[in-house]
This record gives sequence, structure tokens and C-alpha cells, in this order.
Amino acid sequence: MRENRQNFARLRAAALASVALLAAVPAGADVPERRQALFGDVHVHTKYSFDAYIFGIRATPDDAYRYARGETIRHMGGYDIKLKGGALDFYAVTDHAEYLGVLPAMDDPNHPLSLVEYARDMFSTAREKIAAAFGKVAGTLRTGEPLAEVYDKDVMRSTWAEIGAATERYYEPGKFTTFHGYEYTSAPGNQNLHRIVLFRGANVPDLPFNSLDSQNPEGLWNWLDSMRARGIEGLAIPHNSNVSNGRMFELTTYSGGPITAEYAAQRMRNEPIVEMSQVKGTSDTHPLLSPNDEWADFEIYNILLGTVEEGQTNGSYVRQALQRGLTLEQQMGVNPYKFGLIGSSDTHNGGGPVDEESYFGKTGALDGLPDGRRAVVWPGEENLQGTAATPFYEWSAAGLAGVWAEQNNREDIYAAMRRKETFATSGTRVKLRLFAGHGYPVDIFNRDDFARLAYRGGVAMGGDLAGHGDGAPTFLAQAMKDPDSAGLERLQLIRGWVDARGELREQVYDIACAEGTPDRRTHRCPAARARIDTANCAIPTGYGATQLEARWQDPDYDPDRRAFYYLRVLERPTCRWSTWEANRLGKPVRDGLALTIQERGWSSPIWVGGAGEKSMDMGAAHSH
Repeated sequence: MRENRQNFARLRAAALASVALLAAVPAGADVPERRQALFGDVHVHTKYSFDAYIFGIRATPDDAYRYARGETIRHMGGYDIKLKGGALDFYAVTDHAEYLGVLPAMDDPNHPLSLVEYARDMFSTAREKIAAAFGKVAGTLRTGEPLAEVYDKDVMRSTWAEIGAATERYYEPGKFTTFHGYEYTSAPGNQNLHRIVLFRGANVPDLPFNSLDSQNPEGLWNWLDSMRARGIEGLAIPHNSNVSNGRMFELTTYSGGPITAEYAAQRMRNEPIVEMSQVKGTSDTHPLLSPNDEWADFEIYNILLGTVEEGQTNGSYVRQALQRGLTLEQQMGVNPYKFGLIGSSDTHNGGGPVDEESYFGKTGALDGLPDGRRAVVWPGEENLQGTAATPFYEWSAAGLAGVWAEQNNREDIYAAMRRKETFATSGTRVKLRLFAGHGYPVDIFNRDDFARLAYRGGVAMGGDLAGHGDGAPTFLAQAMKDPDSAGLERLQLIRGWVDARGELREQVYDIACAEGTPDRRTHRCPAARARIDTANCAIPTGYGATQLEARWQDPDYDPDRRAFYYLRVLERPTCRWSTWEANRLGKPVRDGLALTIQERGWSSPIWVGGAGEKSMDMGAAHSH
């Protein structure tokens, strides 16, 4: 209790100091210490996505934005959905650009597209006919060849404008930020190369570039560069690399050619951040890639889209991509995989199912009810492997994007994404940040001007600590629990590097513990004593820490070693959505599903040591 009162007093003093600072600084000034943690979701689908509509979803962009503002909306399954933690700070409706709005038009008897030969089958009650008709459309994403009779750019253009109008209606600078955006859905041979595309402001193209224009993401980057030359600023966010079959983070280009410095610069100019966690699995790492990381086996999902095939692990996970980036940086002086991190949901219901207790699935009629998810054992179906190719019971209640931005508006949030001062969570609203620098005072966490000292003495997450400085840099890590979730268990720094033989290496350090201190030999916290009762899922009183922080130096620091470090924050284990569901239904959980989940957050990395990147004009857009 005494520790909590001290923490509260210190946080209140810091908040009052921030208020005083805000009053003393001219409007529009860039003052890093004023930055605050904001949460959002920038990967959200509505009825205008071709797959969402066939799933029975009729949620509109207005519904989506109302959900993000904390309001209740209706799920197509006949029940209400609402965010447990209240309103988010920012949101983006990002429907698939391919066939945008085409399926609703085909289902409208007054629209010419309803006369297309297979439109009647698409919306019939015969499952085989629906599958065949929808397969004609969805199959083109694998081949890259559009169906001329329904690839109606007038419909797509008017739908894009309608989504944009809703995005403008709900934008309230200072209170709730909306972004114009869409999904680029390249999936050659069912391999996920999808990107979310976000625009900084209301100046957007007449029609989005999509994968039927080019399946090669380099085509998307060329288009973004051409838009930027016209004053339309945007960026792309790769997602679900875990089901890319190794293609998201290859050591060659899309066509198999060598990665050049120019390629690397263009990719970073257009893809500064990557989506770490969402409904279709978490892309941090895999046990096969990180065998010494006890927490690597987290919400792993590797079934290729629309198939029952497992995808390739190499080239599919973010941590390995960060390591590969260092290899490529050694070879040519530029790093094409120098990503910041965010999370998002990829919901197709208009609202993200990020809460374990009230998980409602992602794909409407397919997994919106328990018998579609089938995470529990049903009588007489003990060996059931699911009613569709997709094992929905393996999907997650995830994730959210976090940024550190001065104000809740498009300019500041977009600037945070550009500089990679971002973080990802598995759906929890844990606040976290990471700095690295030299000369930080020992008592910095007790100082009212902590943020000012942290920024001025080093770099924030997403940054590069250039030069060797005065020996090992000091890392400052902080995290504060989600008020509606369990307390924190530990803070970890994950170091990745490439050794002298060219092998990819990593080390996980516990740097702060809710109970005790990290062991100097194993770099691990003591085992936590409290446990959660999965029969009722109630979170015990005092279960984990309210806040954790650490001032840490790498005990094995090598100034000549180029490395990245990122913060991982672990909560105490709580019930997974499938356990909540089993308890409500009075049925056992399906074999192989974990009863608990350890919610977490990840900071963007900080790069330190070694020679670093060579000086090269990356062409990144200015945000103010």
C-alpha cells in the first residue's frame, strides 16, 4: 500500500508538472516530454470488405467509429458488443481495396452488378453455390487477375468516398482521431503479404492502389512514393507475417533479386512499422527460432490463408527480421527491416474483439458464436477438428496499437508512427516505454522531470543510439498496468545481434520483477507465487505489480557489436478467451488449448553499437 501511495504521489506530481509545462509552451511546439501514451486500432473492416460481407457482416464505418468511441453496436450474431476498457484514442477503417464495396452492390437488386451471372448464387442459401461464386472473386487475390465483370472502379471509388466521409465525420482533434486507410491484400498462392495503408491527413488519392494493380509490394511502395510527390503522405504496415510462408522478410526481393541499398531505403521510407499481434496470431517469434525464450510460444498461428497447410517459419517472424536487417546492414550499410512495432485487431465486425472475457471472434457468421469457434468440447464431438479449414479456436483476442504522441490528433500520432515511437500489445492497455542513453542520473525515476531528462540524455524507442558514447548505454524501461487487467509480472529486454560467423543470436534479460529481483546468473525473476483459478477466472487481489521500472545496463555489452534491444512487458497469467467460454458453457476446453494467457506488450526496438547505418537519404516525409 505504501509503495502504491508513493507511486501515485510521484505520478500526480509528474502530471501537474506536465500541465504547467503545457501552459508554458507555445502551441504547435515539438516538446517530446509532453508525449502521452495513446491506444488505437488501425486494422478494421466493415461490410464494404468483400469477405466481411459474405460473412454476413453489415456493420458500417459509422458503426466502427462508434464502437471505438466506447459505444455499443450490434454484432450480426444478434448480441451487443462494446469495449471493456472504454473508448480508444484513435481508429482507422481499413477495408480491403480489392473489390471495395462490390459485394454489397451485387446484393442490391437495383444495381447493375446484381445481374452478373453468379450474383444470385453468391447470395443464395445453397452453401456449395455460395462457395463457388465467392471463390471466383476471392481466388483472384491468389492469381492477381481481376474479374472484369465485377471489378467496377466506379463502385470502388464511391465506396472509398463514403468511408472517407465517415472518417471525417468522427474526427475530433484532441479527443478522438480517425485515419483514412485501407488494406492492400496481396496473397500470391495463399501467402500473406498484406499491408495496411494509412494516410496522414484528409488529402487522399481518388482510388487506392490494390494487389490487383500489382501483387508485388514494391509496386505499392512506388505508388506511395508517387503520391508523396503529389503531397499525399502515407505509409504501409505489413501484417500477419506469421502466415506469409517466409515471404514477408526474405533475403531477396519479391522477384528473387538481390536486396540493394536503394530497395532498403525505399522499404523503410514506406514501411517504418510492422504489426506484431492480431487476431490471426502473434508475429514476435516462434519456438523454433527462439528455443531459449520460454515465452516464445505465444498465440502461435501458422496456417496459410484459406488452406490447412502450415507455413514456413523462416522469414515469417519479426524478431528474426530485425536480426536479418542487421545482416543486410553489414553488407550494404542500410537496414530494410528496421521496424517499429504496433498491434491491431483485423476485426471484420467493425469492432475489435480484444477482450478475453467477451471475445466474439473476427469473421461474423463463421466464428461469431461458440459453435463456430468450437474452442470447447461438444458432446459426441470430442475428436472434432473444426467445421471449416480454419481452426478458429486458435485465433486470439488481440491486439492494440500504442503510440507516444504530444496530442491526440492526426499530425502527432502519424509523426509518432514515422519516428517509430510506438508499441504493440496483445489487446491489453498496458503502457510502456523505453529509452537508451548515457549519463542518466541514478534517481531519474524519482525526478519530476523524468521525461525531459530521458529524451535529452538519449533516444526513445524506435531510435538509434549513434556512436559508442561513454561505455555501455543505460536503458530506462517503464510499464504501467491496464486498470482492467492483471498486474505486471516482469519487464524484459530482448537483445538481437549477428555474431562474427554471421549467425543470428538473441538473449532475453529479465530486468524488473513484481516479486524479488532477477538472478544475476540466469537473468530470470523468481517464480511468482500467486496463481489464477481457471474455474472462475477471478483476478486475485494484489496479483502482480501496478508499475515496474528499471535502469539497466547490458552486463555483456560490446561496443563493436551492432544490436537492437526491445522491451517486452509480461502481465501475470489470466484466463484465455476459450477458458472464459468453457466456463460459461459448462464444457471442457478443447485439447491443446492453453487455459491461461500471459498478456503482453512490446516496445519498438532501439539500435545501438557497431558502425551503424551509412548516411543515406531515406526520403522520409516530414510530419509537421
